Amino acid sequence: MLDIIKLLPDSVANQIAAGEVIQRPASAVKELMENALDAGATQIDLVVKDAGKSMIMVVDNGCGMSETDARLCFERHATSKISKAEDLFSIRTMGFRGEALASIAAIAQVELKTRRKEDEVGVKIVNEGSVVKEQTLVPMQPGTTFTVKNLFFNVPARRNFLKSPQAEMRHIIEEFTRVTLMHPEIGFTLNSDGKEVYHLYPGNLKQRIMGLFGSNYEEKLLPVRQEAERVRIDGYIVKAEYAKKTRGEQYFFVNKRFIKHAYLHHAIENAFMEMIPKDSFPGYFLNIEVDPADIDINIHPTKTEVNFLDVKLVYAILHAAVRKAIGQHNLSPMIDFDESADLNNDFGKAMGMASPLAIPNIPIDPNFNPFRKESAPRESHWEGSYQPQRKEPVGDWRLLYGERTDLPSETLVQKEEAKSNCQYLQVNQSYIVTPVKSGLIVIDQNLAHSRILFEKYLKELENHSGASQQELFPQALSLNVNDASLLKEMLPELENLGFVLEQANPTTFMINGTPSDASGCDAVALLEQVLDNYKINRTDLQLDRKLNLAKTMAAQLSIKAQTRLSEMEMQNLVDQLFACNVAEIAPNGKKTYVILNMEDYFK
Repeated sequence: MLDIIKLLPDSVANQIAAGEVIQRPASAVKELMENALDAGATQIDLVVKDAGKSMIMVVDNGCGMSETDARLCFERHATSKISKAEDLFSIRTMGFRGEALASIAAIAQVELKTRRKEDEVGVKIVNEGSVVKEQTLVPMQPGTTFTVKNLFFNVPARRNFLKSPQAEMRHIIEEFTRVTLMHPEIGFTLNSDGKEVYHLYPGNLKQRIMGLFGSNYEEKLLPVRQEAERVRIDGYIVKAEYAKKTRGEQYFFVNKRFIKHAYLHHAIENAFMEMIPKDSFPGYFLNIEVDPADIDINIHPTKTEVNFLDVKLVYAILHAAVRKAIGQHNLSPMIDFDESADLNNDFGKAMGMASPLAIPNIPIDPNFNPFRKESAPRESHWEGSYQPQRKEPVGDWRLLYGERTDLPSETLVQKEEAKSNCQYLQVNQSYIVTPVKSGLIVIDQNLAHSRILFEKYLKELENHSGASQQELFPQALSLNVNDASLLKEMLPELENLGFVLEQANPTTFMINGTPSDASGCDAVALLEQVLDNYKINRTDLQLDRKLNLAKTMAAQLSIKAQTRLSEMEMQNLVDQLFACNVAEIAPNGKKTYVILNMEDYFK
C-alpha cells in the first residue's frame, strides 16, 4: 500500500497561510502599514485603487532594507523580530511572525522598492505568486515602497467572495483608522482612486481622533488617565450623552496594538451603567500599557486577540479609570463661583457709581394667602399700576381638582357643557381614551403616531413625494469618512422624504431643507440617528432599506409620551390612525391600542 501523506509545495502552503492572514484588501493594508511603523517611519502614505482590488501601495520613509533582506523578506517565517520562542513574550513591535509578506506574495503581484540611508541606490524586487520575477538596482529616496497589484489573481474563488467596492473601502478605512489612532506622532495620508480621503498631520491623540472622526469630537471627549503598578491606561472616552446605537467608535489597544476583548468592553459598559440607554453603546479610544511578559498575543493570525496574565486586575483598573473620568466631568463646576472680595466695588467704580452695588430689597406681604376668601379688598404692597389677579386653573379641571363646588356657578355650567361634549380623555399625557360601542378604547399616542408616520413615509419613498421646508440657517453635518459614504448611499431616499442635502466636502454635508413635518426638530441629531439605525440594519435590498428608513423617521418624529394634546389633536390622531392600512400594530410590532370591554369588568 502506497504512502498517502506528503509535504505541500511552498506555493500551496503560502496560499493556505494567506487564507488566514489576508482575507481581503484591508488585511494587506494592515500588514503593510504595520511593517512601515516597525521600520521607524515618520510619514506613511497609503494609495489604493478599486478599493484595493487593483492596487495597494504603501510608501514610508523608514529605515529600508538591504538587498539580501529585501529578497529574504518574502520567505515564510522570515522575521527580524524574534529568534527564539521566549522572544514571543517580549514583543513590542507590530509584526513578528514573518507570514505577512509571504502570504501577500502568494496571492498577488508584488513590487518592492527599498533603500537604506547608508546605501547609494535601492533595490527593486518583483514577486508574483511566490516566484521572484525580477531583481534590479534602482535610484530612490531612503525608505520602502510596497505595491500590491491584482490581489487574489491566482485564487479566483477568493476574489469572487469580495464585497462591493464601497464595502471593501470601508474595511480599508477601518484598518487605516486602527493603525493610525495610537501613532499620532506620525503623519499619514490615504488616497483612493486619485482622491485624498485623509491627510493626518503629526500631533497628539485628541487631534488624531478629531482628524479621523471630525472636529466636533473636541467637545465629546473625556480624558482617561490611570497608572497602577503593572498597568497604565490612557486615552479618551466619549461623553454619555453622545452614546450611539451602534458599536462605532470603540477602540481598545494593548501596547498600541488594536485588540478586541469582550470582557474589558464589559468593564466600560458597566462604568456607564444607568448613564446611557440600554440599546446604546459607549465610545472609547483607550490604550493599555502592560509588560509584554504579562500578555500573550500569539493566539490569533491577525493578532487582534490577547490573553492577559491577570485580566481581572486590568478589568478593575479600567473600570475605576472610566468611572473616575465620568465623575470628574459630571461633578466639575461649569462656573467658578469664587469671587474677589473687591469684585462689587471694582465693578461699581468701573460703571462710575459713587457707592458699591446693593442687593435689591423687594417688599412682600407675609400674611398673604392666595387661597383665602376675603370679603374686603386687601391693601396692596405692590407699587405701580400692576395688581396680581386670581385666575381660574388652566387645563382639564376635572383631572386636576375633581368636582369643584367653590367655583362660580356660571363657570360650573360652562365646564359641565364641555364635559358633556368631550369625547376624548388624555390619561397621564400618554394615552388617549374614548368610548366605543363595546366599552373604552385606550390608544398609545406615541405608537399610534409612529404607525401614521411610518405609512406616510413609505408612501413618500415610493412616490418621491416628500414635501420639504427650507432651513433659514443651513446646518453642517460633520461625519467620519465611513458614515459620509453611507449617507451618500442614502441620499436618493432622503431626498424623497424631503431632505435637501449638499455635500460641502468629503465628510461634511449642509442641511438646506428638512421634511415639512420635521419642523422644530434637531436636523443634525435626526440624520445621525438615521445613520445609526441604517448601520444596524444595513441591507442591499432596496425594499428593506426603505422600511428601515421609514421606521427610523417615524420613531424619531412621532409624538412622545408625556406630551399634552388638545381635544382636536387627539381627534385628528385617532382619525388618522384608523385610516392606516394596519392600524392596530406599530412599526416596532407593539399594539397601538387595546379595547376594554365593560361587560368583562362588571359581570
